[in-house]
Amino acid sequence: MKTYNNLYNKITNINNLILAWKKARKGKAQKDYVIEFEKNLKDNLLNLQKELKDQTYRPKPLTTFILRDPKTRKISKSDFRDRIIHHAIVNIIEPIFDKTFIHDSCANRKGRGNLFAIKRFDKFKQKVSHNGKLKSLLNNNQIEGYCLKADIKHYFEEVGHNILLTLIGRKIKDEQVLNLIEKIVALNTPSRESNKKGMPLGNLTSQFFANIYLNELDYFVKHTLKIRYYVRYVDDFIILNNSKSQLNVWKNQISIFLRENLKLELHPEKSKIIPLSEGIDFVGFRNFYHYKLIRKRTRKKMFQKINRFNKDELSCHNICEIFQGWQAHAKWSNSFKLRKAIAVKIVKLRHSKTNSLNLKTPFSLTNQCHSI
Repeated sequence: MKTYNNLYNKITNINNLILAWKKARKGKAQKDYVIEFEKNLKDNLLNLQKELKDQTYRPKPLTTFILRDPKTRKISKSDFRDRIIHHAIVNIIEPIFDKTFIHDSCANRKGRGNLFAIKRFDKFKQKVSHNGKLKSLLNNNQIEGYCLKADIKHYFEEVGHNILLTLIGRKIKDEQVLNLIEKIVALNTPSRESNKKGMPLGNLTSQFFANIYLNELDYFVKHTLKIRYYVRYVDDFIILNNSKSQLNVWKNQISIFLRENLKLELHPEKSKIIPLSEGIDFVGFRNFYHYKLIRKRTRKKMFQKINRFNKDELSCHNICEIFQGWQAHAKWSNSFKLRKAIAVKIVKLRHSKTNSLNLKTPFSLTNQCHSI
C-alpha cells in the first residue's frame, strides 16, 4: 500500500490557505462572520498559518442548532476560521483517498452525487430484472427482483475516533497531519458522553471522513462478498438481487462486519428487503421500475415555503431561488404536473402582491412556467 509523508507543509502553504478560504466563503460571502474575517483577511490568514506551523492551533467550540426537516437532527457548525482549516486539510488529502474509493460510493465526491446514485440504481435494477433470462414484467404486473435498503443507525454519532484515525494512518504517515486531524476530531465532537466517538453533522471534514470510515464496508461488500449491484450514499446503501434469501444472507454478514470491525449497527427499522415492484426510497425519490416519484416530505417542504411567501416571510427573490433549487431536484422525477402547478401558484401570488410580473429575479419564473 502506498503511503504519504511530508504533507503538513502543503497544508500550511499560504496558497493552499487562500484556496481554502475561497472554498469556505463560497455561497456565504454576505454572512456577517465572513465579512468580519475579511476585514483583515491577510493578517487572519497569516495568523492561521502561524498557528498551524507553531502547532498551537485549536478549533473553537461548535455552534449547534436543531433542524426539523421533518426528522429532528442536531447540526453542528464550526467557526469560519476552522472551516478554512478543514478545507486546507481536505484539499491535500482528499486526492489521496478518493482514488481508493469504489466507483459506487456516491456522496461528497467530485463527479458523484444523488443523480449519479439514481442512475446507478436504474442501471442495476434493469440488470437484476433481466439476469438469467427473467421476465421483467409478470402477469400480475410485478417486477422481478428485490432490494436490500439499509441505513446505519446513528452513524455520525457512532463513528469511533480511534478506528477513524487508524484508517487515516494507513495512508498518511505525516505525524503533524495526523496530530492536526486528531485535534479536530477530538475537540469538535458533538458527543457529551465521550470525546472518543462521534462527528458533527455539517462539517466538511465529517463528510470526507465518513467516506474513509465506510470505505471499509464498501471493500467488504465488493471484494469479500463480491456483490455486484451495490450503491452507497453516506450511511444509506442499497443492494439489488433477484434472490430474497441471498439478500438476507448478505444482510446478516454485513451486520456482523459492521458490529465487529466498525462498531456500527444497521438500523433495525430502516434496513429491510423490499420487492422492486413496491418502489425503493433512495436519495430523495421513491424509485419504481418504470418511473420515479418525489418524496412526500419534499413536496410538503415546497408548499410550506410558498405559504411563508404568502405571509410575507419570504421575499420574491427568496421564493424564486428556492423554487429554482427545488425544481432542479424534482425534474428528475415524474412530476411535470406538480412542478407546473407550483410554478403557476408562485406566479399568481407574485402577481397579487406586485400587480406585475416584471420583477428583477434570478430568472424568469413566468418563462419557466411555459418551459417545464
